[in-house]
Amino acid sequence: MPTNDHDLNQPPKHDPHAHTSEDPGYETTDVNVNGIAVFISGLAGSVFVFFIFCFLMGKVINSALQKADGPADKWHEAQQGGVKGLTSNPQLQQKELQQMTSTFPEPRMDLDDGNQQTADLHAREDLLLNFYSRTPGESGVRIPVERAMQLIAQRGLPVHTSEPDTETKMVGDATPQIQAPLTDGFARTGYELDQIEARKQKMDFGRAEEAAHAELKPVR
Repeated sequence: MPTNDHDLNQPPKHDPHAHTSEDPGYETTDVNVNGIAVFISGLAGSVFVFFIFCFLMGKVINSALQKADGPADKWHEAQQGGVKGLTSNPQLQQKELQQMTSTFPEPRMDLDDGNQQTADLHAREDLLLNFYSRTPGESGVRIPVERAMQLIAQRGLPVHTSEPDTETKMVGDATPQIQAPLTDGFARTGYELDQIEARKQKMDFGRAEEAAHAELKPVR
């Protein structure tokens, strides 16, 4: 049978699946349990030491910051006396800001185009016009507008006797006639209308909630 000289000259191919005494194809030694235990213990110890280091470093930094801030004053009483853990709460920060700005001297800058000041002015006028009140140092009592209108309707207005007009009028002149006012008072702003509607809804909700509780309350 003829043979190829080229095949004879090639070295024998290495079989990757062949095993020898030096490479049997499996692990010949056992797992080093002691080494693994030492490694895990060292890792846990390092984490614990790092935690202790961070804790002590934080205490040192906080002490330095408190020392730099100085003793507590009236500007920091609200923050230190607040609820623990809520010093970064946005609502608490807004409340502290309002407390701080309320102590600023007058005049202050209007942050809402004067809407709140106008609403407060109209609220004070409502209290004077719609409720009984008394000025300190005076003996009289201020009555509501509706009560004053009832008294005027019952008693009538005082009649003012005026002298007859003897002045000669020019051509085209006419005697002025008193007319009813176009409005019954100041006009409410949109901000006030929204506030009034919100208060009305809150009161209606409170009444409905009280009525529901009264219905659910067992009768003894």
